[in-house]
Amino acid sequence: RRVDALQKKIGSRLRLLHGTEVEILADGRLDYPDGVLAAFDLVTASVHSSLRQSRERVTERMLAAIRHPHVDVIGHLTGRMIGTRDPADLDLEAVFQAAAEQGVALEINAQPERLDLNEAHARRAPEWGCLLAINTDAHRPEHFDLRAYGLGVARRGWVTPANVVNTWDVDQVLRWAQGHAR
Repeated sequence: RRVDALQKKIGSRLRLLHGTEVEILADGRLDYPDGVLAAFDLVTASVHSSLRQSRERVTERMLAAIRHPHVDVIGHLTGRMIGTRDPADLDLEAVFQAAAEQGVALEINAQPERLDLNEAHARRAPEWGCLLAINTDAHRPEHFDLRAYGLGVARRGWVTPANVVNTWDVDQVLRWAQGHAR
């Protein structure tokens, strides 16, 4: 309701989208019910726990999220935290293939502690036909300034704007989000 009220206040000069980040639970389910997810313009699904599951299990979780009809973006794919947490042992080829098939974007997370996808993965993903999203993972307004780190990863990975959904105009983003797997 707040987003709708603010949209009415600012008019058509800026389009606000309803979005959320949801947890991919240890069993592969998402932590919001489908009825709630259906109300959002964009849904990012991420793993924040149980990253040390077997390669097969953590890959299955990721594939389940990619195939979920309301998921648009997979956030910080490997879950790495530079210097403190190793990345999850994922079958990246299976993930890239599924993301390309479903039209789900993979995030380049611009937080300096994450930079996940890294530049090597950011370069490989479009080769598989994957879309990308460069996000700041902002928890405070000043985090929006971190976008340069995500752009740096994309540039080192030779990513072009055509592969990055948040370089598109809002109508193209909404068509993609509504049509890729819903």
